Amino acid sequence: MSKIKPDLSKLSPETRLVLAAREFSQHGIIAPPVYHASTYLFPTLADFHAPDKEYSYGRRGTPTSRAFESAIAMLEGGYAAKAGPSGLAAISAALLAFLKAGDHLLMTDAVYSPARHLCDTLLSRLGIETTYYDPLIGAGIANLIRPNTRMIYCESPGSQTLEVQDIPVIADVAHRHGILVAADNTWSGGYYFNAFTHGADLSIHAATKYIGGHADMMLGTVTCTKAVWPRFKEGFETLGQFAGPDDMAMALRGLRTLDVRLKRHMENAMTVAAWLDEQSDVEEVIYPALSKSRGHAVWKRDFTGASGLLSVILKPASRSQLAAMLDNLRVFAIGESWGGFESLVVPFKPHRTATQWAATGPCLRFHIGLENPADLIADLTDGFAALRAHA
Repeated sequence: MSKIKPDLSKLSPETRLVLAAREFSQHGIIAPPVYHASTYLFPTLADFHAPDKEYSYGRRGTPTSRAFESAIAMLEGGYAAKAGPSGLAAISAALLAFLKAGDHLLMTDAVYSPARHLCDTLLSRLGIETTYYDPLIGAGIANLIRPNTRMIYCESPGSQTLEVQDIPVIADVAHRHGILVAADNTWSGGYYFNAFTHGADLSIHAATKYIGGHADMMLGTVTCTKAVWPRFKEGFETLGQFAGPDDMAMALRGLRTLDVRLKRHMENAMTVAAWLDEQSDVEEVIYPALSKSRGHAVWKRDFTGASGLLSVILKPASRSQLAAMLDNLRVFAIGESWGGFESLVVPFKPHRTATQWAATGPCLRFHIGLENPADLIADLTDGFAALRAHA
């Protein structure tokens, strides 16, 4: 006789991460198997036509995808989830599943830049109009709603500039008008912010980041409430979206250690952010968990923790000074993406159309990894010395 499956809802979050999707394991092996599948065979024609068959074709699901997707839905407290080949693929699927020609989308002005490009190109060509809004608009979002507005898209904290949105207020306004709310929840790993209890209908992740956690795979997820799931599932599958089984298996493995990794990222980031805040070359540190940072009050109200991603505005410096600083770093690497075990830095210049970015100095986005923070601070100390020496 098999053991009764534990009720995960009664267990603590870190325990749920360990036990999620265990029902997909086989033969006493802890990890669910990795299925590389396209074709499923059926013994009879009746089996082939059965409407309730669990699997029918590789693109529509395998035990590997079911295991990972059920674990993601559990992580987020949603009804069900789907996994696509990248974070941008997940964003695209979420938008295209619900929007059609003639519809209007409200998009945060702090959105991930490839999502902005999607709106300004493909969605525009399909007859879907996008209006960008101030991420800190709150209840003022009501003034931008039109009769054809179908979705409000949030990203909190915002990409690069890390604005913390008042999603509960935005969602309350949206739902009173029958409008869906989608939220990019990547910064929190889905672990420190519950998008659904704060009013979202869809929660989107670049699972490439903290869920995978090791900078070695590409993946995106969309988790839905029960009410919107049928429409999203139909749209997702119609678009032919499906993630590779190896990436899903690696992401499920990464999910097991999400609790301990995020705690270390947060501890390190708090240490480095506090140090950066004291440096003479720094104008501002944007890290919502830092008490003096912009967005701290809403972060403290809605989030249970923070990740390792932060941004810094430097005091005015030349391009050559910035190059001297970054080129001199030995522990931090210059690189896009984030969420892996390693510390990264990349310069950025926000693209805004609804708001203005007033910083006069260079902007840097840091991902604080799992290294010893003393080594990170020593590396940054050398970097700032190089910046000053190049004046």
